[in-house]
Amino acid sequence: MSTQSTQSGRPTRSALSLLAADTALIFGRYLRQTVASKLGLIFGLMQPLLFLVLFGPLLRDVPLGGTGDAWQTLVPGLLVQLGLFSAAFAGFGILIEKQHGVVERMRVTPVSRLALLLGRVLKDVVQLLVQSLLLILVALAFGLRVPVPGVLIAFAFVALVTASLASLSYALAMRVNSPQEFAPVVNSVNLPVMLLSGILLPMALAPAWLDGLSRGNPLRYVVEAVRAAFVGDYGRDVALGALVAIALAAGSMGLGVRLFRRAGA
Repeated sequence: MSTQSTQSGRPTRSALSLLAADTALIFGRYLRQTVASKLGLIFGLMQPLLFLVLFGPLLRDVPLGGTGDAWQTLVPGLLVQLGLFSAAFAGFGILIEKQHGVVERMRVTPVSRLALLLGRVLKDVVQLLVQSLLLILVALAFGLRVPVPGVLIAFAFVALVTASLASLSYALAMRVNSPQEFAPVVNSVNLPVMLLSGILLPMALAPAWLDGLSRGNPLRYVVEAVRAAFVGDYGRDVALGALVAIALAAGSMGLGVRLFRRAGA
């Protein structure tokens, strides 16, 4: 490898290795911040845990119209809900950094602009996977029974959903100036997406018009895929959910990268 320096004073390396190094640098920075903020980790997990503890027992004797018991129906939805809400609001961190001039200082460094986004998104994925593992462990104590491959498939879906929504959230945060602009947009999108995804109850229980409307929501297929994996069915639902989740991640991250770069991060 050449040791010559570029105009920025950095060693000449391939673009891919440079992007990987910059991404790891940004990832490490924000991971350390996250680990130091233990209250943030705890409260980020609080909402799905409350649903698990206070709502789950109500479903034990309710006919849910599908395979699996109440826990195999509820917990997959809570995993997707955890990714949905945590990732969608990830952009608040950039809003705070903009107010304190951190973003401006990053702009004058030679760090790749793409790495500034990817490092943050990777941190969010790791954080959500750790929280998902804790949620699964608590659910096991309540009576959840799930095959190990089903858990691993669920984690893969959580990672894809988190990467998709976090990249869009960061891009949006770069293009608005205050939480007053950011929060209404996220809430306006999150609520219908959550209600039409069958996170808490399967959409098979919905009337025909609502069931049909929900079929335009990609997260519905993710939730159904995770539920199928939780009962050991790795066939059609998992395959369809994987195609939808990969397409969602590719489209969302592509759009997020373009918006993030255009905002001059």
